[in-house]
Amino acid sequence: MTSLSVDAKHGSRPAPSYFRSKTLTAALAFLFGYIGLHRFYLYGMRDKWGWAHIVGIIAGAIGFLLLAATERASILGWMLALPGAVSLLAAYLSAIVYGLRPDAKWDAQFNAHTNRESDSGWTVIFVVIFSLLFGAFLLMTGLALTFQTYFEGQVEAAKTLSQ
Repeated sequence: MTSLSVDAKHGSRPAPSYFRSKTLTAALAFLFGYIGLHRFYLYGMRDKWGWAHIVGIIAGAIGFLLLAATERASILGWMLALPGAVSLLAAYLSAIVYGLRPDAKWDAQFNAHTNRESDSGWTVIFVVIFSLLFGAFLLMTGLALTFQTYFEGQVEAAKTLSQ
């Protein structure tokens, strides 16, 4: 069910008429952001970026499987894994951004049409902390594996040249 108000950031799409919780949005981004659930909660099922998360994570899963099957040697696997990694890291970043937004700004953007105000507590802070931890861990792990694969390939190339 939608109201007649218009969301200025997303053009002519009507804004949903229900109250949208900042804490729930940050938690959805942290737990299920890789499939765009936080985007669908905020903007509805027609949100193109929510669907982009789904496409990205599917491509990333296929890429991961290709990389696992070829011991990280598949160029196609790396190309497909990239959108999945971006989707996953963007979800953690979204949880951080949504969680750190002041309640007044949140309500002005998402709850201006309701008579309720957000009252975020410590839960959203813990979601932000865990998003920072998991996001940083995954980013560093991805970079380490990428550089390891690159340098192992350079060593192999040097060995074949020296023979």
